[in-house]
Amino acid sequence: MKILYALQCTGNGHIARAQELLPILEKYAEVDLLASGHQSQILLPKIPRYNFRGISLLYNRKGGLSYWKTAFRNNFPLALKNIYQLPLDEYDLILNDFEPISAWACKWKGIQCIGIGHQAAMLFPETPKPKKKSLPGELVLRFYAPTTEKTGFHFQRYNKHIQLPVIRSKIRNLNPTDSGHYVVYLPSYSDEFLKEKLRKIPVLWQVFSKYAKGPRIYGNVEIFPIDEKNFLQKFESCTGILCNAGFETPAEALFLNKKLFVIPIKNQYEQECNAVALQQMGIAVSTRFDLEKIIVWINSKKRIKMEFPDNMEEIILHKIFKNVNDNDRQPVTVLT
Repeated sequence: MKILYALQCTGNGHIARAQELLPILEKYAEVDLLASGHQSQILLPKIPRYNFRGISLLYNRKGGLSYWKTAFRNNFPLALKNIYQLPLDEYDLILNDFEPISAWACKWKGIQCIGIGHQAAMLFPETPKPKKKSLPGELVLRFYAPTTEKTGFHFQRYNKHIQLPVIRSKIRNLNPTDSGHYVVYLPSYSDEFLKEKLRKIPVLWQVFSKYAKGPRIYGNVEIFPIDEKNFLQKFESCTGILCNAGFETPAEALFLNKKLFVIPIKNQYEQECNAVALQQMGIAVSTRFDLEKIIVWINSKKRIKMEFPDNMEEIILHKIFKNVNDNDRQPVTVLT
């Protein structure tokens, strides 16, 4: 059996999930990796066979999605060429984690494409959404990377086709402690903005920044370039984390029983939906960088711990590979 596993590299969450999924997939099949996008800061789990610039969502430094950058800094003619030329006939199964090139290539050629990941969970009606839905946001979720089947991941099982988050082994193997500092991962804000705001709250802040070239200290605010090893060390011993309303980082914070405060990226509909789901669970949420709310959160002792089972192999075998066997393709067997 041969699989094409396609993932989006806008942000780090898709890659973090791939680090856990790929070794399991490779127990049962030959796997080629396809990667597209150019906004990640962590390493892919293997060298991809196909590596496209793709179509990335780009942000400004004030916490919001930049439609101008997204429209003019992506090479759409090249993306169309990649879609047309991508060879898919040699694969028994296409797995897609919100990756547009392979998704549209499958749609163009009438090939089954199974969507896996958090965005897939957004397409089920039971998933929490803001009272006022965003038409552009709904269109992006539905048409950015269209698939024929879906296995989604979310904070809770809102639908029978939604699974709980994939917690990577690097997080499961941590021994969480509480050293009194707070980790900040808000890549949609500039370092200068965060420095000026956080210095007003007298706790130790350890900021991980995609803009920083090296570590810098400004009183109670320490800024580090994004480095997975250093981040995990700080994350393991922190009291809480202040981050955007993505999926993987909040899920990992809930798993480790860390205090959590999220700020959804402006105009990023998926994060607005995540914020609604987290708020329903009792997590501190703000639609903007609100110092007063952050101070209330700092003074609060409230934590919410979630038990996310380590059942990824079972999901792959019984939820994902089942689609292959049900469609009279090569049965799944363990590779030897």
